Amino acid sequence: MKRITLLILTFFVAANIMAQNASISGKLSIEKPSSIIASLTHVVGNQVLPVDSVQLDKKGKFSFSLKVEQPSLYLLTFSGMEKNIVHIMMEPNDEVSIDVRKDKELNFLEIVESKGSNNVQLYKEFNNILYKYAKQISGLNAEYMSPNTSNDRKQALGAEMQQIQISQNIDVSKLLSSNTGVLMSAFIATYFDNSIETYIELYESIDNALKVKYADNQFVQYIESRIKSSLTPGRMAPEIAMKDPDGKERKLSDLRGSIVMIDFWASWCRPCRMENPNVVKLYHKYHSKGFEIYSVSLDKNRADWVRAISQDGLEWPNHVSDLNGWTSSGGAAYGIMSVPSTVLVDREGRIIARNLRGQELANKLKEIFGE
Repeated sequence: MKRITLLILTFFVAANIMAQNASISGKLSIEKPSSIIASLTHVVGNQVLPVDSVQLDKKGKFSFSLKVEQPSLYLLTFSGMEKNIVHIMMEPNDEVSIDVRKDKELNFLEIVESKGSNNVQLYKEFNNILYKYAKQISGLNAEYMSPNTSNDRKQALGAEMQQIQISQNIDVSKLLSSNTGVLMSAFIATYFDNSIETYIELYESIDNALKVKYADNQFVQYIESRIKSSLTPGRMAPEIAMKDPDGKERKLSDLRGSIVMIDFWASWCRPCRMENPNVVKLYHKYHSKGFEIYSVSLDKNRADWVRAISQDGLEWPNHVSDLNGWTSSGGAAYGIMSVPSTVLVDREGRIIARNLRGQELANKLKEIFGE
């Protein structure tokens, strides 16, 4: 009996050594904070597991005590604003604090202060970049949605928004390049998932800096898997064989001999619809020289898909979809995590570049075809 008791005691001592004490505290600046509930969840593989929920005090303060066995990601949300997630990378013994402010106009949680680890500091700087550019986009978007805005002005606004996105990407990549040894960089790098070929060197730098110390971390492992499966220029473009609105199967490989832009889009995707006039213009300019477009829709509703094709004047014949939304087989073949997304393919079926839009796409086609 004593032996069994000793074994049980030994087990609990070992468990407590593995699971170290940690804490997350902070403050939410908002009106009537005591009516708000702060909730903390833990990301484990593909699961999001509840940890705890607490009510904010009169000053908006909250705190959580938790056991952290190994470095992992936690999600902090507040009742009534669950879409605004604060991502917190925790390591054993971390004691972090993070103060946030709700921007009502942008529906954005701005991190105003963070302390306790390099991970939370890196995330704060990332959040600040997103907030900076969200304010710029908001003003342009309001004008774009106005019924008094002309189509020409909308096209110009779309180009401005694309340039803002490019500037934001540059700022984020610079931030990560300076913090490759911080574990949070592996999570933030997934921001570039849809453009991994463009940022493959950044992914590799993060992987090289983290893979020894954090070999078992799910985000480091994910970075490694994305590097291995990346569709870098020069590789053969994976086949897509899907049906058009009339039920006819159309294969990507049937367009060999032409320069093909695979355009992943959806009727409900506003940036996609904003980009469509530019795509139509380039199709008219270069189709006679051997330029084709293979449009893969991530719609679920056939009527919405067909209506958008007509409304936007997408007159090329190669429109396909399995109407499975984000689980589209075509999207899965290319690791599509967001739209719009493009892949430019050469006459032999090899990838030239990914995610060229606006002026970048126009410049590349001019390089290929000339004026």
